[in-house]
Amino acid sequence: MIYTCTITPSIDYTVYLAAFENGKLNRSEEVYYYPGGKGINVSRVLNRLGVKSKALGFTGGFTGSYIEEFLQKEGVDTDFIETSEITRINIKIKADKETELNGPGPKLTEQQLLVLTNKVKGMKTGDWFILAGSLPISISDSYFLDLAEICRENGVHFVLDTSGQALKKLTKVPCFLIKPNLEELGELFDTEITTIKDAHHYARRLLENGIKHVIVSMGGDGALLVTKDLSLRAKAPTGLVINTVGSGDSLVSGFIASYSKDENPEKAFRYGVASGSATAFRSDLCDQQGVEVLLEQVEITPI
Repeated sequence: MIYTCTITPSIDYTVYLAAFENGKLNRSEEVYYYPGGKGINVSRVLNRLGVKSKALGFTGGFTGSYIEEFLQKEGVDTDFIETSEITRINIKIKADKETELNGPGPKLTEQQLLVLTNKVKGMKTGDWFILAGSLPISISDSYFLDLAEICRENGVHFVLDTSGQALKKLTKVPCFLIKPNLEELGELFDTEITTIKDAHHYARRLLENGIKHVIVSMGGDGALLVTKDLSLRAKAPTGLVINTVGSGDSLVSGFIASYSKDENPEKAFRYGVASGSATAFRSDLCDQQGVEVLLEQVEITPI
C-alpha cells in the first residue's frame, strides 16, 4: 500500500483574474476549490494514474470535512486524524502575476502525533510512506526522524518532499526518494546552484547519506535523476503553462506509479516528468490520458 501524509492540508481557493489591483475590488472570472497539500496532491494524481493510495494527515472543522468528502468522491481512500482546529484555506490569485495567501497550519498535540506514529508502525515491508509538504516548526525534528527510522526498520519505502531546515535534517537519514528543486538543493549545501553540472554534483553527494533516488526538479528546464548507477537529465515537453501548482507533486506521483509496477527508475523518471508537465498544462492536476500523450516528448539523456 502507498500512504501519503500531509501534516498541514488546506483547501486551495484558486481565483483567476485578468488583472489584480491591490487595495481595490477585484471581480474574479473563474474560481476553483481543491483539496491542497503536497501529499494530498500525490494521492489524487496516483488515483488518476490507476494506482491506489491512502491519504493520511490532520484535518478539522467544515474545511476538513470538505477535503475528506472531495477525496472520497474522487475515489481516494483517506485516514485523516481529526483536530479541534479548522483546516486552513489558502488563496491562490492567478492574474498577470501570481499571489498566494496561505493560512497557518494546526497546532498538534502529542497524542495526535502519536496516532500518526502508530499508523506508520503498522505499515508493512514494501509499503510506501510519502511525507510531503511543509513540516511545522512547532513539531520537533526528532519526531520526523523517528518516522523515517521506523520506515527503515520495517522495510517501508520512505519518500520525502519538503523544504527548509526539515529537509536539511531529514536528508541525513536513508530515503528511497527525495525531490528538491534547484533552490532547495542549494540550501542543503549552503550554496547557489546555477548549472546542470553543479546540480548533478550536489545531487550525487546526497547519495552518500543512503538516499537511493534524487530527483532535482528544474521547472521548464526539466529534471535530473541521480542514483548509484544512473545520472539522467530529462527535458520537459513544450506547451502552454497554465498552472504550476502541483507539478512537482505530479512528478513524484508519476515516478512512484511507474516504479511501483516495474521497478525501472529510468522508465519511472520519464513517466514522472510527463506527469509534472501534464499538470502544468492544465488548471487542475493531470490525468492518465494527458500524461501518456506527453511520454514520447520527454527527452532523456545521460549526464
